[in-house]
Amino acid sequence: MSLLQEYEPRLTEFESLIGYTFKNKKLLFEALSHSSFVNEVRKGTVCNERLEFLGDSVLSIVVSDHLFRHFHHLPEGDLTKIRASLVNEKALFAFSKRIELGRFILLGRGEDNTGGRERPSIISDAFEAVIAAIYLDGGIEAAREYILGFIPTDLTKDSSKSLQDYKTMLQEVIQQNPEEKVEYALCSESGPDHNKSYDMNVLLNGAVIGHGTGHTKKQAEQQAAKEALELMGVIK
Repeated sequence: MSLLQEYEPRLTEFESLIGYTFKNKKLLFEALSHSSFVNEVRKGTVCNERLEFLGDSVLSIVVSDHLFRHFHHLPEGDLTKIRASLVNEKALFAFSKRIELGRFILLGRGEDNTGGRERPSIISDAFEAVIAAIYLDGGIEAAREYILGFIPTDLTKDSSKSLQDYKTMLQEVIQQNPEEKVEYALCSESGPDHNKSYDMNVLLNGAVIGHGTGHTKKQAEQQAAKEALELMGVIK
């Protein structure tokens, strides 16, 4: 059995979390392979450092393009600050937690035993490598859809508050009552493929408790969850 076959169930689980299925599983395997893992197993395995290099550039162009197209009122200086807040290690580490990336990275035993799965530098590098893998496997539009799913719509020069995962926050609130059930429903979508707009509702036991709009379904869900949390008084 090859290493790829050995880890295929793990890769498939990760694909289900990120909502993207690879045509070439080797790309995902490489994106998740840390150098410490490669040094242990050898066998022609390639670490994710080259993909990280490419992913950094893809991330930058997608975020820059998004800001340029959707924030016409902001000058270059503000756009630069917002972009920096979205592509730095802290932001990527926060994004990575939404998809439990640390759980899926392939690490050497030593790195794993010393907390590598929670190390921001390792996690954020792997996040960029996954972006590159999606880009190589599915093209720029696939990478764009994936990246924009993490980008909040309510961006300001100080975007740190916008990076919160409102869906997780809402789920944690609702889980205090085990009988309650939260789900998200698409209301409508509009616009051309390169500039879609989605409207989503979040429902509690079938009743609408929040509405959100975004350029991806994930963005719209985040906004719907945020509105629900505001109505509950959890956040201001």
